[in-house]
Amino acid sequence: MADLTLKEKLQAAGLKTVISYVDKDPDQNIPKIVDWLLKHDIGGDSLTPQVRVIKKYINDKDNNWYKLIKSLWTDCDDGIRRKLFENFIINAGMLGPKKQLKVKEKYNCNVPWAILLDPTSACNLHCIGCWAADYGHQMSLTFEELDSIVTQGKEMGTYMYIFTGGEPLVRKDDVMRLCETHDDCAFLSFTNATLIDEAFADEMLRVKNFIPAMSIEGFEKETDERRGKGTYQAIMKAMDILRERKLPFGISTCYTSTNAEVLGSEEFFDAMIEKGVKFAWYFTYMPVGTDAEPSLLAKPEQRAFMYRQIRKFRTTKPIFTMDFWNDGEFVGGCIAGGRSYLHINANGDIEPCAFIHYSDCNIKDTTLLEAYQKPLFMQYHDNQPFNDNMLRPCPLLDNKGKLAEMVKASGAHSTDMQSPEDVDNLCAKCFAAADKWEPIADELWENNPKHQYAGPRVNK
Repeated sequence: MADLTLKEKLQAAGLKTVISYVDKDPDQNIPKIVDWLLKHDIGGDSLTPQVRVIKKYINDKDNNWYKLIKSLWTDCDDGIRRKLFENFIINAGMLGPKKQLKVKEKYNCNVPWAILLDPTSACNLHCIGCWAADYGHQMSLTFEELDSIVTQGKEMGTYMYIFTGGEPLVRKDDVMRLCETHDDCAFLSFTNATLIDEAFADEMLRVKNFIPAMSIEGFEKETDERRGKGTYQAIMKAMDILRERKLPFGISTCYTSTNAEVLGSEEFFDAMIEKGVKFAWYFTYMPVGTDAEPSLLAKPEQRAFMYRQIRKFRTTKPIFTMDFWNDGEFVGGCIAGGRSYLHINANGDIEPCAFIHYSDCNIKDTTLLEAYQKPLFMQYHDNQPFNDNMLRPCPLLDNKGKLAEMVKASGAHSTDMQSPEDVDNLCAKCFAAADKWEPIADELWENNPKHQYAGPRVNK
């Protein structure tokens, strides 16, 4: 970060000193990290609101948030923890957003906090309801293309990169090489975990800036029904391998009409915490793809159940959990289209969201900055938020026809190589779910007057 101001350099050095100080006596000094972050307003609106929430509880050593933070010292390799703080808190959370803001103001466009990348469309599983396997095994981004994306992203303040797919670990050598090349970035990967072995765990220990989020559908019955027999046990084995080496990891779940009650249960949360899971990313099923089954969409009462369960467990369980639809309240609605993140598929198509397979440009002939100013991303920029109720954030799932309107206005095309999906047909699959969710979401929103979003207002 050669273009840092003197103040920013001093802030970064100061935080490193604080972290080193905490290492000497975590029990006594963990609150000092929180105080320092608040004093210096690290990351501004991107981080400070969350730090304020943690501040309320951090001095209570019996509190779940204190236990989670303390576990970063008891359960994590020292080198991994220090690299995590440096890359995630300092680079991605503190310095990166300031660079992003400068680009946003100069070009009047969105600039993402994170970029999702598909190194390959190949996958060793064929999970029910997943579009990735239908794309075939032909598409992959070269290492040079992946490297260029990260290099461009860093120039504009993006230091968080998330691998999706396909199965990213089909390209594990290139993934590790990218982590090594850009050791100032934080890398996370969604993975089915079946390719995590002792040798790969040792590589993770070596590079120190790669964290997996293992895809799981519940317990053994639910996971194997969707992902294939033996997958659940492979995930459990991968967790054991990582935990033995003090490597942090999380899970990624997709709740559907068939497994929402399991994924939202206290039994499931407790089982994952016992295995060593530090964070959980919750997604709701989206009927993407011409053969996708709308009956798998979570029922409105199931979505409301997940809303209540995750909020309850946030006050009782030592695990950091995100629900990417129901947490619109905390981030000001939809975060796609480069507002906080975007997706680049294995063919190089630059998409607004991992679930929105439409694009008007490709990374092979378009720079990231050019993509942010293209019509599709500007449609997102000019229309976010899509609803005043942040529990109805999505232009596909929650706001009938809004995605189709933006795709048509921008001239974007379907990026599905085998079976391009008409955007009107895709949106129509969500109409019934949107109608049923609307009254429940409105009731939840109206009954929660102390809405949590404290960041800048998004475009209207």
